[in-house]
Amino acid sequence: MVPRVRRSRAPRRRAPAQGLGIPGLGIMGLVVLVGLAGCTDADHPTPFTRTSIAMTPLEYPETRTENVVDDYHGTQVPDPYRWLEDTGTEETTAWVRAQNELTFDYLAAIPAREHYRARLTELWDHERTGVPIKRGERLFFTRNDGLQPHAVLLVQDDADREPRVLLDPNLLSEDGTVALAGWSVSRDGRWLAWATSDGGSDWRTWRVRDVTTGADLADEVRWSKFSGAVWDARGEGFWYGRYPEPAAGDELDGPVDGQTLFYHRRGTPQGEDALVYQRDDHPDWGFAPALTDDGRYLVIHVWQGTNPRNGIFYVDLRDRGRGVRELLADFDAAYDVVGSRDGVLYVQTNRDAPRGRIVAIDLALPRPRHWRPVVDEAAGVLESATMLGGQLVLTYLEDVASAVRLFTLDGEPRGEIPLPGLGSVAGFTGRPHDTETWYAFDSYLSPGVIYHHNLVSGQSRIWRAPDVDFPFDDYVTERVFYTSGDGTRIPLWIVRRSDLRPDRDNPVVLYGYGGFNQPLTPSFSPARLPWLERGGIWAVANLRGGSEYGEAWHEAGMLANKQNVFDDFIAAAEYLVRTGWTCADRLAVMGGSNGGLLVGAVVNQRPELFAAGLPAVGVMDMLRFQHFTIGWAWTSDYGSSDDPEMFPYLHAYSPYHNLRSGTDYPAMLVTTADHDDRVVPGHSFKYTARLQACQTGPRPVLIRVETRSGHGAGKPTDMVIAEHADRFAFLTRTLGLESDWKHGS
Repeated sequence: MVPRVRRSRAPRRRAPAQGLGIPGLGIMGLVVLVGLAGCTDADHPTPFTRTSIAMTPLEYPETRTENVVDDYHGTQVPDPYRWLEDTGTEETTAWVRAQNELTFDYLAAIPAREHYRARLTELWDHERTGVPIKRGERLFFTRNDGLQPHAVLLVQDDADREPRVLLDPNLLSEDGTVALAGWSVSRDGRWLAWATSDGGSDWRTWRVRDVTTGADLADEVRWSKFSGAVWDARGEGFWYGRYPEPAAGDELDGPVDGQTLFYHRRGTPQGEDALVYQRDDHPDWGFAPALTDDGRYLVIHVWQGTNPRNGIFYVDLRDRGRGVRELLADFDAAYDVVGSRDGVLYVQTNRDAPRGRIVAIDLALPRPRHWRPVVDEAAGVLESATMLGGQLVLTYLEDVASAVRLFTLDGEPRGEIPLPGLGSVAGFTGRPHDTETWYAFDSYLSPGVIYHHNLVSGQSRIWRAPDVDFPFDDYVTERVFYTSGDGTRIPLWIVRRSDLRPDRDNPVVLYGYGGFNQPLTPSFSPARLPWLERGGIWAVANLRGGSEYGEAWHEAGMLANKQNVFDDFIAAAEYLVRTGWTCADRLAVMGGSNGGLLVGAVVNQRPELFAAGLPAVGVMDMLRFQHFTIGWAWTSDYGSSDDPEMFPYLHAYSPYHNLRSGTDYPAMLVTTADHDDRVVPGHSFKYTARLQACQTGPRPVLIRVETRSGHGAGKPTDMVIAEHADRFAFLTRTLGLESDWKHGS
């Protein structure tokens, strides 16, 4: 979960739902698989009960406990594995080494592991292109030829020339763990600000490159995080957000607050950067800059952690003496400035419109009673808006699929841009006078296609399309709806081979997130294809807590309502079993970050309903998350154990604290990374240690700790493939699929 930063308008591709990999069997013969039966009626006294299995339990590395007890508002809460929070000690390092040895020995003994790795490598080997942006006469975009560790940034100087390499991040490190983490081009296309991430950390270091010569200047801007770089109108410098330099040793787990907005002038040392804005009285505020098209106003989107409600401040660059002015300072709704004209800001907001609308705010008459409605709230959720070609391009989410509509600046409908099916779009970047733009479309079974759109003719054409050697016509995606425990209607996507029918032996991965106002929309990933072609089903539930149906949907899954998210996920699992698509013995749950919390919570609440769980980089200790790095920012969604009213809710579902000894838990493969400075790995360490101690059933409980890696972004391709292969191999073994699984092509 990242703080809700209102970023400058750069190409945006929705990250695919985090696919997981698969582990294996064994430790030198210590693990003996006697048999994993499929689902038969005789096996199940109820449809939601796993069968018993015969399997020799693993011998886990010894993990010591200590007598640590915290008093939360009169409730005594033990924390016996507190020492694992200190990830830099020799003892913790030795624990990680022993756990990884156990895990990788287990995985190495699964024959399917190498099949998955080989097949994933084949399927990943296709060209993938990012959405282009135009600056001056130049076109900028990223492209990965297939198996390159990272995509390369290209520039096309004009329409008649071939693209050339502007920046190749694969040359930044030998092991591929230094990644291009952000880039921004000046309006004239002359200068590139580019940021690197080391080992998957959220920390960014910005540099400046001459686009014409490809040479870097001496500029180095450090300690930036959760911020882009926004160039001024002349390309003389850029605005960015940074944090105080952390103390040595605290870079990856120390608290992070007090962001400050600076201006960096190109060609000067960072020590000379000009302070633009800071609020010592609000260390939880962050500042995302944007520049209006006329270059007159520096707009500052002021965010508070992950709270979707934000403020809008601005600087009149023609009258800098008046400093920063507060335009919208009540933090009563979400606001995003999408364009300007003659001193009027066009703003996307959900104030008085939970699904979003567009209003025009005259800076001379800024009070809400003077706001001019432009585009009213619609049935779908307004996801994004751009001012292009003298009109507004609005992207909506309708039952979790994209729709794109056009309006004049006065709000008159101008039709829509047809899309090829149910899926997701991203892009539509540019300036108000541009007559062309680019966008991407993808879905669960459609690799990302880049389209060029002519805003004058209204025509779209394919600009780049990947060539994936896979028979997509043999597969289908169904969008169905099921009912949660309180009667709420929830969307569920089911992706499968077209010849599959309801069968209790079908293996299913159920994926979810459910939080932070973030939707799970249809997206493509080659990681799922080997699972699908071997007869597996991929299911995605659109739980409350996201933004699939607007702010009311988000609020129904946050704070005291968080249990709704878990109930929705459990109801999705029960729907898949009840409708005959699978059974408890063949059902796995998966999720990352807040989705890792989701997996941990539902496995605790209904261990008999699932055969396997794959929580990735999860928030597992809900009583202490706010004490590490950016964790304090999540209290807007979770609440805090420091609050006596919220403590009982958090304590009731915290994955780490609700594990119970004497329980037959599903097979669990926990994944995390040593450089995750967003959800620190101590969460997964403590959870795994306690789960191993509590597990009385024969199913394995393993943790896979990636080194030189972070929360997920910036991983080199081979590392991503290896992780997915391990997860799917783990499922093949623990769901009992090795001997009788229906094989695909």
